[in-house]
Amino acid sequence: MNKLLVSITASIALLAAAPAMAQQNQQSPATTGDSSGYSNPAAAGTQNTNYSDAELKQFISAQEGIAEVREEYIEKIEGADSQEKAQELQMKANDEMVSVIEDEKMDIPTYNAIATAYSSEPKVRNRIDALM
Repeated sequence: MNKLLVSITASIALLAAAPAMAQQNQQSPATTGDSSGYSNPAAAGTQNTNYSDAELKQFISAQEGIAEVREEYIEKIEGADSQEKAQELQMKANDEMVSVIEDEKMDIPTYNAIATAYSSEPKVRNRIDALM
């Protein structure tokens, strides 16, 4: 279970960081304002955490695939010889993770909301653990 939590946390970090980095790279230095186009309803405490067993099973399956992608890229990212190369690898890992989630017929906000709920809501965590 602890490995799943670490994997979820790493996955969320990778999924959240890559779009932010891409957006930051596209903005000019004079650009100001809100740079976050995504809000996480579960983190804000406004998300309904009554997920169906089917959604939770999709999440578990996606999480397994994401763990494989994370394992593949973590050493490459840590061993990158430049920040730019690390960012490039992180973007590739992010793209693969998105594909894994979409292959499970989930959208990214739902995946992230369930991952956040797993970390913060014992009811959701217990249901996911029971389905594994």
